[in-house]
Amino acid sequence: MRCCGSLAWAHRLAAHRPYPDLDALLAAADEAAYDLAPADIAQALAREEPARPPDAAGYSAAHTALAAAHAAYEARFGHPFVLFLDATAPGEALDHLLSALRDRMGKEPEEERALAAEELRRLARGRITRLVRNLPVTRTAAPDAICPDRCGNSPYVPV
Repeated sequence: MRCCGSLAWAHRLAAHRPYPDLDALLAAADEAAYDLAPADIAQALAREEPARPPDAAGYSAAHTALAAAHAAYEARFGHPFVLFLDATAPGEALDHLLSALRDRMGKEPEEERALAAEELRRLARGRITRLVRNLPVTRTAAPDAICPDRCGNSPYVPV
């Protein structure tokens, strides 16, 4: 649920465990995301925070504009604006975010729902990848059962 706020998505991923590797897990996450019903997408979007650039703590006119744009977007579409920023350089994130917000505000609601669903899928992939790669090794389980990439040769990724 930390990766995607849809119960249907989370149940589907959990039901098909274990995954032999991260690629298989990501493929299953993609497939589950593509199969989400509109209500499942709405549930996931309701749990999201508006997209923010990495340096959002600082105050500037751009951040004021971003807050206003988020409010306008949410008023128009009924959910927070989501955007995958992992592939964007930190210094370019704010400009990218404002540009994407402006562009997507002009979309029709159906088209925007499809774009938001795609961004949710991309966000879930990024979150899964970070979660799997940052799993701590505990003494209560065999190391390769916890962390196959760093700790051993197990073919399974815990979810």
